[in-house]
Amino acid sequence: MAARNIYITVQDMNRLGRMLTKAVAAAENDEHLHQLEQELDRAKIVRSQEVPADVVTMNSKIRVRDVDTGEEQVFTLVFPDGPEGGPDQVSVLSPLGTAVLGFRVGDTLRWKADDKVVNLKVEELLYQPEAAGDYHL
Repeated sequence: MAARNIYITVQDMNRLGRMLTKAVAAAENDEHLHQLEQELDRAKIVRSQEVPADVVTMNSKIRVRDVDTGEEQVFTLVFPDGPEGGPDQVSVLSPLGTAVLGFRVGDTLRWKADDKVVNLKVEELLYQPEAAGDYHL
């Protein structure tokens, strides 16, 4: 699979970098965290106003569909140290959160869930803070 362009805001990059350092030090199985580190290393760092409106960023609410089963899921990509919100929130430090960050509407991502590979298509971006002008999240 060809490398995709990843857009990260300056604010998110700073916050993710600090969290990632702590998470890697504390993790027993940190394969997906190293994947996130690699993605951040090659990310295009932009001001919040410059992020394309169809890119999954932190605090984005997205709808994904399992390509094989047709099952859909809606969730918000969150920082792990944020307020507890519920089952519709996915931490960026989880394998799914790491996988979806930076994908665009229409993209299909391969995500390893337990012992199987799941192909998820980003169907819709229901909310992206930057597109809504919410730069303080």
